[in-house]
Amino acid sequence: MPQQKEAIAAEIPRLRRYARALTGADAEADDLVQETLARALSRIDQWQTGESPRKWLFSILHNLHVDTLRRSARRPQHLSIDATEFAPAAVGNDLGTRRDLDNGLQALSPEHRQVLLLIGLEGLSYAEAADVLDVPIGTIMSRLARARERLRLLMQCDIGEADAPPGVVTTLRRVK
Repeated sequence: MPQQKEAIAAEIPRLRRYARALTGADAEADDLVQETLARALSRIDQWQTGESPRKWLFSILHNLHVDTLRRSARRPQHLSIDATEFAPAAVGNDLGTRRDLDNGLQALSPEHRQVLLLIGLEGLSYAEAADVLDVPIGTIMSRLARARERLRLLMQCDIGEADAPPGVVTTLRRVK
């Protein structure tokens, strides 16, 4: 059991990085990671010993994030005074590029952002990302291609989703 807890603790920086990229806010990311760890520790017997806990933890984090989005969609948005952030003046091109990248990621749809972060940032394989998001591997591949293209266009044009050129599809459609 101590080895399992150490393996889970080793994944905290990755969980936090992914949660921060998903939520766009440090406080929300910390809350999401804390809830993920609490749930993981309460259900540690569900983790198969001998495997890396990364996929299991990312699945928990993803499901908690989706639950949070569903709950927040049902109630009005609450903004606290602490939520207001003032952007520091650009100190150089690197800071501006990181800010543009973060804005571009936040402009992507949640489905595209999740796939791009899991594969591009966290280094999960297509199969692992498909398991985490509970979608077919083909869906992962197409979402990743679309996410990369959309992010490239957003970074080139320095625009948000609302200002996307007419040829850029900004929403996913489900075909049944």
